Amino acid sequence: MTKYKLEYVWLDGYTPTPNLRGKTQIKEFDSFPTLEQLPLWGFDGSSTQQAEGHSSDCVLKPVRVVPDITRTNGAVVLCEVLMPDLTPHPSNKRATILDDEGAWFGFEQEYFFYKDGRPLGFPASGYPAPQGPYYTGVGYKNVGDVARKIVEEHLDICLAAGLNHEGINAEVAKGQWEFQIFGKGSKRAADEMWLARYFLERLTESYGIDIEYHCKPLGDTDWNGSGMHCNFSTSFMREVGGKEYFEQLMAAFADARADHIAVYGPDNHMRLTGKHETASIHTFSYGVADRGCSIRVPHSFVNNGYKGYLEDRRPNSMGDPYQIASQVLKTISTVPTAKKAAA
Repeated sequence: MTKYKLEYVWLDGYTPTPNLRGKTQIKEFDSFPTLEQLPLWGFDGSSTQQAEGHSSDCVLKPVRVVPDITRTNGAVVLCEVLMPDLTPHPSNKRATILDDEGAWFGFEQEYFFYKDGRPLGFPASGYPAPQGPYYTGVGYKNVGDVARKIVEEHLDICLAAGLNHEGINAEVAKGQWEFQIFGKGSKRAADEMWLARYFLERLTESYGIDIEYHCKPLGDTDWNGSGMHCNFSTSFMREVGGKEYFEQLMAAFADARADHIAVYGPDNHMRLTGKHETASIHTFSYGVADRGCSIRVPHSFVNNGYKGYLEDRRPNSMGDPYQIASQVLKTISTVPTAKKAAA
């Protein structure tokens, strides 16, 4: 028997953006535990905005377990939060979202490294040289001496955990980076994003560096904000598609603009200004290879007979991937052609 360090991880009740929480318990198993072997566990919800002090018990329900190579015999256990009667807690968005394994999602998570209240690599006052050389940059003057070390370590941790981590790159602003996560189904894709976020935040503790997810941390300046672009497709989009269906789909997205903005991350009005390769928060647009549109249509999609995937560029870096994926799927489900094909 081996004693495993099980880090139970969950989302708290803070709004508009939940925080990751975690605590460890030790359990003995013959081998790496399966999900079915992991017990429910409790926590004090009065300390996480999920209960009152006079009735503070909340329950953690394991939904995914992955290896954690940063700890000897370590595992991270992603959990949903339940009420004491084992019904989903109001903060538990995962339990109620739309899901479909035929719907594929790829999230592009942008973020800033922050140290001493400023983006990593910024001088103590003022700003570094303007944007331009930092995106996919190489060399100390562009990416510094620690950021790449962190993102490489994070990549290895995620891959060892079995996450569908698909890549990394330095982003447009100094101290800004991105990683990409892909998953089949709303829940699986979002699970992997939250796990990847957890591993990144915990890793940077040892470097004295914070992760800043705010979508426009530098405010109204000539510096890019951070998005979490959502690439998506369904079985119908990949296998049938067609221009008529695409136009119906875009009309549905236009009609649902307010519903999307409502769950695409707080403070998006600061980011979706129509500048810095963003569309205005007040409009909906789409275009082929146009990074200034709400939805970017890849050339490959058009050249393949309007089949493949699309990129919604509006979700921001603070967005909850559970709600983002669910809203995308909800809008797709309203398109008459898709509903007819499903029937």
